[in-house]
Amino acid sequence: MVAMPRPRPPHLHRQVTRHGKAVWYVRVGKGPRTRIRAEFGTPEFDAEYQAAVTGAPRPNAKGGPAFGSLAWLIARYRETAAWSVLSAATRRQRENIFRHVIETARDKPFAKIDSATIIAGRERRASTPAQARNFLDAMRGLFRWALAAQHVKHDPTAGVENPPRRKGDGFIPWIEEHVAMYQRRWPIGTRQRVWLDVLLYSGLRRGDAVRYGRQHVHNGVGRIKTEKSGFTVTAVVPVLPILAETLDAGPCGDLTFIVGEGGQPLTKESFGNAFRDACRAAGVPGSAHGVRKIAATTAANNGATTSQLKALFGWTSDAMPSIYTKAADRERLGREAGHMLANVERTSIPSPKRKVRASGPKAQ
Repeated sequence: MVAMPRPRPPHLHRQVTRHGKAVWYVRVGKGPRTRIRAEFGTPEFDAEYQAAVTGAPRPNAKGGPAFGSLAWLIARYRETAAWSVLSAATRRQRENIFRHVIETARDKPFAKIDSATIIAGRERRASTPAQARNFLDAMRGLFRWALAAQHVKHDPTAGVENPPRRKGDGFIPWIEEHVAMYQRRWPIGTRQRVWLDVLLYSGLRRGDAVRYGRQHVHNGVGRIKTEKSGFTVTAVVPVLPILAETLDAGPCGDLTFIVGEGGQPLTKESFGNAFRDACRAAGVPGSAHGVRKIAATTAANNGATTSQLKALFGWTSDAMPSIYTKAADRERLGREAGHMLANVERTSIPSPKRKVRASGPKAQ
């Protein structure tokens, strides 16, 4: 008796290519076709078939992330131009975020991630709004690329709002008293003084300040492409005499004004830690960004326009410089309008408490 052939599993289809090769694929209903690459009849074939039918990530024989998993999508994203154009600092930040995401959802099919999943990730970080925003930025970058590359049909981050910012001014802005206290503790001739004056009189961000050196200065004007813009925007910073005096006294390096104890350049992270220690020794707020705030405030109070602030500080939109120009305008207008609170038309003679004329018709 001839054995009956084994029935073909549901949704499994066989097709012969124009080269005469038989290929197998899975198609559930009118859904997409999923190619089965393992040899028919092997355990690997069965595993791929089950994954295709259930929508689970496809097993990877090489030990890497399973095809269709979130870890696989992140790995592909790291190979793209969309990833490489990000600044080194942004990539490091997002690598840390993706590492935590992979730890908790490595094999989760990325096609099944929806806005509820993204919102849940945001809410798990609600106690630190900055981390929640960074998480959303990382996932937006990932899924916007995935949508453009047609890995997904919908962007699950679309419409998901950032967490509300905490009330306040963010980094503690320095005031003139803080500058004076720091300068008393770290006089001209110390590397700590160079740190402050480069930040204070250039307005550069920490990541740009540690790269800033004599090669960027020509005819008394510094020009440096900013890290945050992906090195596409140039900050134009005249070297003021007060900064030139500090730089001449040093100590400075051959390629960077800001150096460490041994005269070596610093990364922005190591500089941030060192500057925080110097601030703590001087009894002032330990934030390079706080110094950038007083630099912008000083420029705005001295009449710098929004466009001038953008050129100095490397901003690309009017949003940030407008904060400083509006505050400066409010201060100036308040001072100018103060005298208007006094009514110069009022008489200094008080009104009588009794009638000065008896009621009745006037005498003819």
